[in-house]
Amino acid sequence: MIVSIIGLGYIGLPTAAVLASKGVEVVGVDVNQHVVDTINRGKIHIIEPELDVLVYKAVQNNYLKAVTKPEKSDVFMVAVPTPFKDNHEPDLSYIKMAAKAIATVLERGNLVILESTSPVGATEKMMDWMREERPDLSFPKFGDDKSTADIAVTHCPERVLPGQVVRELVENNRIIGGVTTQCAERAREVYKIFVEADCLITDCRTAELSKLVENSFRDVNIAFANELSLICDKLGINVWDLINLANRHPRVNILQPGPGVGGHCISVDPWFIVDSAPDEATLIRTARLVNDSKPLFVLNKINQAIEATGKDTSELNIACLGLAFKPDIDDLRESPALSIARKIGSSGFSSVFLVEPNIGRIPSGFDSDSIKLVDLGKAIDCADIIVLLVDHASFKSMNVSLLAGKQVIDTRGIWS
Repeated sequence: MIVSIIGLGYIGLPTAAVLASKGVEVVGVDVNQHVVDTINRGKIHIIEPELDVLVYKAVQNNYLKAVTKPEKSDVFMVAVPTPFKDNHEPDLSYIKMAAKAIATVLERGNLVILESTSPVGATEKMMDWMREERPDLSFPKFGDDKSTADIAVTHCPERVLPGQVVRELVENNRIIGGVTTQCAERAREVYKIFVEADCLITDCRTAELSKLVENSFRDVNIAFANELSLICDKLGINVWDLINLANRHPRVNILQPGPGVGGHCISVDPWFIVDSAPDEATLIRTARLVNDSKPLFVLNKINQAIEATGKDTSELNIACLGLAFKPDIDDLRESPALSIARKIGSSGFSSVFLVEPNIGRIPSGFDSDSIKLVDLGKAIDCADIIVLLVDHASFKSMNVSLLAGKQVIDTRGIWS
């Protein structure tokens, strides 16, 4: 069996490596030539524990290769981005491009799996795009288990945590959503090659909504914690102490507030539900608005810190600790920390020190010569204002006595 994986990012590459580690011949497809060349050298372009060893072994043993255009395969897994447009409308253009590219090499008996997190109906749209390109092939009809088709189509959303992807790909339960039951059974055979947990069969629409619901559930709970932080700030109460006390109740487990919500899942997926059912998804919409507004609260606290120094902004140095959307990874997608840092970078400070131990260069969106990517020690030593945005391990273990005499904004509560 040959498996092609379309999109070699934070999900596609680990999936390719895990499959290859099981002796499956894997063809990774990505439009980025640098990504393709890097993988073919046995190296990786992202930070993910254990992934570098898996990729190196897979390439050395000729179980994994990367190309820029799809090749004939038995199974195609689509793991491309699914962002939203400016009005929070889902952007399926990457899935459409992948579907049309796959269609050029499709053969009877192939299985196509959409792994990208998608709004309800996206799997069927992908199937329609392939059908347009290949009218000579028959495709399944949703819910029609009595008919047969040349191509099997399913939706199998990933459910992994960045920083633990390799382990969770194997250990987490997997939802297998077929256009028909036969399609789901075909896909389950593939996933059982490497998934040790349960592979749960359903239809593709339920599978699509299930992934969105999982992340929306988390978003709503985070919004509750973030709203508590706003309330506590107004009332002069330490939110970290409050949550710690409330969580002593046997049936209460409040999450920790932060500067917002980032990543390509929790900050995006709820909008897909809102787009599908705008009149019904009132709580989900409100949670998104609460979390999206939290960076403005942080920027207001920075303005208060500036006033407390009694100096003009142009006389002050500020340090932004962390740019990733969560601790100890290099993923900057939809990161509230990065958004806040960019606002700070255009606010007229004398110097802006960025500290992100998982990247090697300043991200796009910073144009001033006053912005520098530095190590933690230099940032703490030179800054008048310290803004902790991500609770990286190195920040947790630092000597907090070095913060004496500085204005500190701790959005994660690790020093509070």
